[in-house]
Amino acid sequence: MHLKVPPVAVFLIAAGLLAAGAWLLPVLNVAAPGRLVPAALLALAGMVPALQAVRAFVKKKTTFNPMAPDRATTLVSGGIYRFSRNPMYLGLACLLMALALCLGTLTAVVIVPGFVWYMTEFQIRPEEDSLRKRFGDAYDDYRAQVRRWI
Repeated sequence: MHLKVPPVAVFLIAAGLLAAGAWLLPVLNVAAPGRLVPAALLALAGMVPALQAVRAFVKKKTTFNPMAPDRATTLVSGGIYRFSRNPMYLGLACLLMALALCLGTLTAVVIVPGFVWYMTEFQIRPEEDSLRKRFGDAYDDYRAQVRRWI
């Protein structure tokens, strides 16, 4: 499996599907009052670990290009990476949930798990294979201690 679609593009497609679902399937919309505050909090909860992850990569002076994990020079396992092996993708999933909540669309029941599945199969697993080749036992030890998502 080769990495072909940038994660941000997958996120934007999923976000577009949420918006399209809200517009095309209004019967699945739930106009819950007060949903904007929880949506904003969920978006913030997604952005914080994602930004911490980028910061950790910059601090270690290694690539965070998701299309080129084979260019990694250091295995980043500290900071936010003690809790999730994929905090950037977790952040994107939280942003999708926040958008779904903001839009009030129940299409999120299909789209968000679909995003998680796609990212796991077509982005994360190839990254893991690349990191295993690059860092060997150190990556296997890290993988055994920290969950893929949360």
